[in-house]
Amino acid sequence: MFAILRRSALIPGLALAMVTGPVFAQDPTAVSPEVVSLEDALNRSGIASGSSPASTNSRIVGPVAEAEAAQALVGQAGLRPNPEVSFEVENIAGSGAFSGLNATEYTLAVGQRIELGDKRAARVSSAQAQADLAQLKADLAEAELGFLVRQRYVSAAAAAARVGLARDVVVRNEELARIAGVLVEVGREPPLRALRADAALAEARAELQAAEASSLAARTALASLWNDQATPPLVQSEFPQIEPPAFALTAPTGLQFEMAQAESRAAEAEIVRERSLRIPDPVVSAGVRRFEESNDSAFLVGVSVPLPFINRNQGNIAAAEARLRAANARERVALADFEQAVTSARARYFASEARAETLATTSLPQAEEALRLVRIGYRNGRFPLIEVLSAAEARDAIREALIAAQEDRGQAAAELIRLAAQ
Repeated sequence: MFAILRRSALIPGLALAMVTGPVFAQDPTAVSPEVVSLEDALNRSGIASGSSPASTNSRIVGPVAEAEAAQALVGQAGLRPNPEVSFEVENIAGSGAFSGLNATEYTLAVGQRIELGDKRAARVSSAQAQADLAQLKADLAEAELGFLVRQRYVSAAAAAARVGLARDVVVRNEELARIAGVLVEVGREPPLRALRADAALAEARAELQAAEASSLAARTALASLWNDQATPPLVQSEFPQIEPPAFALTAPTGLQFEMAQAESRAAEAEIVRERSLRIPDPVVSAGVRRFEESNDSAFLVGVSVPLPFINRNQGNIAAAEARLRAANARERVALADFEQAVTSARARYFASEARAETLATTSLPQAEEALRLVRIGYRNGRFPLIEVLSAAEARDAIREALIAAQEDRGQAAAELIRLAAQ
């Protein structure tokens, strides 16, 4: 009987230890040098402040190479046509007076095509417009990579925070199952209490396993952005402070809209180039002819001009004009989508920031205070154990809501940085 009374006296102490506060289980690998910050993740991905994109990141190597290729075509477009050299031998190996080589005539001439209609200037302008567009695509690829790094890092931090929360719930349910077993043993609770506690503990452990799996998946996705085939790095559960540029919160302009404008400019330049091709280019040639029979020579001059009776490049011009109309339509759509995306990201950012602020400064402290008061009441015999557990669950629900709000804020900030990329 003494043993039963002593065990019963331990029940309140066990319950209080279970709900005194969040028990943060320490990950033994949390202090590992493999823990990366957001800045480390950006550096590994090649998105460092004030530096050019890393040439080893496969996600930006292609667009950067395309921009270099387009710039090389600008220089190619500025080159003039090469001169042509022709050599002709006439009256060779014929019959009668033209048998043998006595009546042979040799002609050596040099020809040059003369470009008319500002073809060269139109060609250079079109190539430059394409180069500008390719450079914008390379810049956009870098901005997209930075967005992915920030987005996945925030997701990894949220997953790590949820692992910590799940561990706390497991610890609390382990204590609940232990206390329930004691209560059932001393006859203060029916056996159903212990069964329910064991079921809750099993569910909490399953949730912890799911949270750890989600954390591993999030960290693996983050590491894939810098082609890291090693073990995924660890990420702290604290959320990084991602602040969008000030102008992103007012009236930003970004690479996505600029790229749509560049496509329209490139289409306009292509129309000018195609129209310049309607004008035929003459070929002027000059040379010398030698007559084998008399051993005389003579100079010759010639001009050849294509006759544009059938082909005046009308099909290519019509196609370029149609592409311009399509580019203009895409520009209008891009502007509307861009404004909508900025408005949506801005609203999400401010809403999640306000929600996180309220939860962190008001709701969570109130829940902690309510739990403290319930503990005092339980100690004095005024509240049952279920009230203490309910208060602890309410606090954990607020912690989960705070994690979600901080994650939403980080994601919205990353989106605004991407949209405002210049």
